[in-house]
Amino acid sequence: MEKNKERIAKKIAAAGLCSRRQAEVWIANGRVSVNGQKLTTPAFCVTDEDVVEVDGVALPQKTADRVWLYYKPTGLLTTHKDPQGRPTVFETLSKALPRVVSVGRLDFNSEGLLILTTSGEWAHKMEKSGWKRTYRVRIHGSLTENQIAQIQKGVTIKGIHYAGATVLIEPDQSGGKNQWIRITLKEGKNREIRKIMEFFGCQVSRLIRISYGPFQLGKMQESELREVPSKNLKEFLSCASSVEI
Repeated sequence: MEKNKERIAKKIAAAGLCSRRQAEVWIANGRVSVNGQKLTTPAFCVTDEDVVEVDGVALPQKTADRVWLYYKPTGLLTTHKDPQGRPTVFETLSKALPRVVSVGRLDFNSEGLLILTTSGEWAHKMEKSGWKRTYRVRIHGSLTENQIAQIQKGVTIKGIHYAGATVLIEPDQSGGKNQWIRITLKEGKNREIRKIMEFFGCQVSRLIRISYGPFQLGKMQESELREVPSKNLKEFLSCASSVEI
């Protein structure tokens, strides 16, 4: 592939419209054209001279990439549109915000740190970076030392293997029926923490993501949106720079 060419899905993602995966779906659905010709496959490369359109509208000119930290409250889906009409993260964001995509997801009943960016390319890079994610979790019940050791080694539940996770019991527990723990994941599979806790007889009553790689929730409040200063972005993202995008 020539140096001045890049994959069409990457080009669309870099314009901040969506992730590369979503761009591939758009292409398959016939929504993308290059120089007036509709594409049917994402296995296509373009140059800066090519005219790329989505739904008949040319890609916007690329601007400086931006990243925000958002405290997602419970009761919101991390998606741009829900067929069932449930509220989404992106519907609640300020209309003054440019179009953003999320780095990974938090499920409907989970809260805490969600990274948003104008760059689908950066989102893909951060998701593939191998960054660990830490959560504060309130469970009904309690974990034994043996169960914690099993979680840290990795467990297989209904044929799905969950890699070892670090589990810490928070100090100053009330001694009641609930227990607060901190758990750090290497992979972050769909509903991983909830499924692991259920496997060991505990129910998650609250789940808060407090960090994602170098990004921290800190003292942010629910629904708070905070932009990462551009001068800090290079430093924060440097540990993901080896990921090929």
